[in-house]
Amino acid sequence: MREPRFTPDKLDATLAEVCARLGLDHREARLLRFTNNAVYQLASAPVVVRIVGSHTLRHRTYKVVRVAEYFAGQGVPAVRLYPGARQPIVVGDDIATVWWQVPDSPPPPTATDLARLLRQVHALPVLDGVPSWSPLSDVRARLADAEELDAVDRRFLVERCEQVHEALDRLDFRLEPALQHGDAHLGNVLAGPGGPVLCDFDSAGIGPPEWDLVPVAVGVLRFGEPAAVYRELADAYGFDVMGWHGFPALQAARDLKLTTSVLPILRSHPEVRPEFHRRLDDLRAGRLEVRWSRFR
Repeated sequence: MREPRFTPDKLDATLAEVCARLGLDHREARLLRFTNNAVYQLASAPVVVRIVGSHTLRHRTYKVVRVAEYFAGQGVPAVRLYPGARQPIVVGDDIATVWWQVPDSPPPPTATDLARLLRQVHALPVLDGVPSWSPLSDVRARLADAEELDAVDRRFLVERCEQVHEALDRLDFRLEPALQHGDAHLGNVLAGPGGPVLCDFDSAGIGPPEWDLVPVAVGVLRFGEPAAVYRELADAYGFDVMGWHGFPALQAARDLKLTTSVLPILRSHPEVRPEFHRRLDDLRAGRLEVRWSRFR
C-alpha cells in the first residue's frame, strides 16, 4: 500500500518552507479545512496559505493567481494575494498560494450578495489565458490521481464521466459565455469589512454563466440548504437554472465533482472515506435528492 502523500508532517514542512520564503512564522497555524486544498490560517499574521491537495491539479494554481490579479485590477471584491514573492510558490512536489486573510465582519453574505458578485464577474471582458469551461476535466484528473480506488469504482466513475460529458455536449445554453467563478456557493463568499468578497478560483473558466448558479441549487438538493436561498439567488441574478431543461445534466456534473473531489487524499485524510462511499452509492443508484454531509 502506498504511503499517504499529504500527511500532517509533510504538509507542515511545506507550510514552513512557504512561510520562510515570505518571512512569516508558520508556528501554531490552524488547519481550516483539507479537501481540494489544505487551507491554513497563520497565528502570527492575517494570512491564509492554501496547499494544493492533488498533484494532477497543480497547474490550476497558475490560473488562480491570474484570476486573482485580474479581479484586483478590475476592482472585483475578492480575496487578494499576499505580496512579497512570485506566486504560486513551488516546494518540491507541492504548490501553494498565499493570501491576505479577510477579517470576518457581520452580517453574513446573502444569496443576493452572491448574485451581485456573479453579475459583476460575468460582465467582465473575457480574460485571455483562462481555459474554456470543462467541468469534468478535474474529475478525470482526480481519478488519475486517486490515492486509493478499486477497479469497479474506477470503471463506474469513468463511464459516468462519459455519460455526463455526452449530456453536456447536447445542451443549448441560454446565456452568453463569460468568465465563470466555477464554484459559486455561499461558502466561497466571505463577509469582509468592506462587504462580501469572493474566494476560491480553482474552477474558474470561460463558459456558460448558468454553471455559476448550479452550486446553490445543488446545495438545496444535496445538503438541505433552504430552497428560499436558491430562489433569492435566481431572482437577484435573473435566471432560474433549476427551471431550465438543461439542469439535470448540470446537476449530474456537479454531483460527480462533489463526489470525486477527495480522491487524491483518501489515504491522507481517511475521515472522508465514509461520505465518499455514500455519495458513490447514491450516484450508482440514481438517487438525485438524497442528502449528503459535507466533507470535513
